[in-house]
Amino acid sequence: MDDRARRKDRRKTLTERTTSAMRERLEGRGARVFLPFFGPAMVVSIAYMDPGNFATNIQAGAKYGYTLLWVVLLANLIAMLFQALSAKLGIVTGRNLAELCREHLPRSLVLLMWGLSEVAAMATDLAEFLGGAIGLSLLFHMPLFVSMVVTALVTYALLLFERAGFRPLELAIGGLVGVIGLSYLVELFIVPVAWPAVFAHTFSPHLPDSEALTIAVGIIGATVMPHALFLHSGLTQSRVLAKRR
Repeated sequence: MDDRARRKDRRKTLTERTTSAMRERLEGRGARVFLPFFGPAMVVSIAYMDPGNFATNIQAGAKYGYTLLWVVLLANLIAMLFQALSAKLGIVTGRNLAELCREHLPRSLVLLMWGLSEVAAMATDLAEFLGGAIGLSLLFHMPLFVSMVVTALVTYALLLFERAGFRPLELAIGGLVGVIGLSYLVELFIVPVAWPAVFAHTFSPHLPDSEALTIAVGIIGATVMPHALFLHSGLTQSRVLAKRR
């Protein structure tokens, strides 16, 4: 490739370079070019259905009704932007976010980020594990210790799917995501929804008091999560191998 072509390639946006990489790898496959990325998206979507999100949003709804729905919309728009950038990063560079941080940031900052990420990951794992155990205990009226054992066994069983490749794990998680989505749909028919109020508060920013601000920050923090960004770039980095120039 000559210098002129190289300069032209560098001027392309990240979206254009992503599309080029996909076309180079999957030439002639039409709409199926997007299929390799459904699996990573399904896996990452679990991060947006965790007990932390449920607890924060339930607290917001119980105290303020539909008033903070605009925060949920804002947080999800921000999260979608960041997740799209993370996925493109893995596709175009062939590296994940952690590897690029190590290559381009000072060592002291990398070590600090690593330590904070480990602490955050442990806190997240604890919340997910206890949330699953408490959920099983409430649904099936089993002792909390028994539900913790069941949660641990189910988690380990899901991880075993990865031995057969990433696709079985993605299908299993996709099935669980489908169950959650179906549950949301059923709830819409069980619980009456004041749709005019929903639309009004979704597009009308308002904070009734200082506690609402705290909950709003919690909603954003439970939605925009760094570990999901690291994960998404790692899941997509080997899906499409762009030509290295």
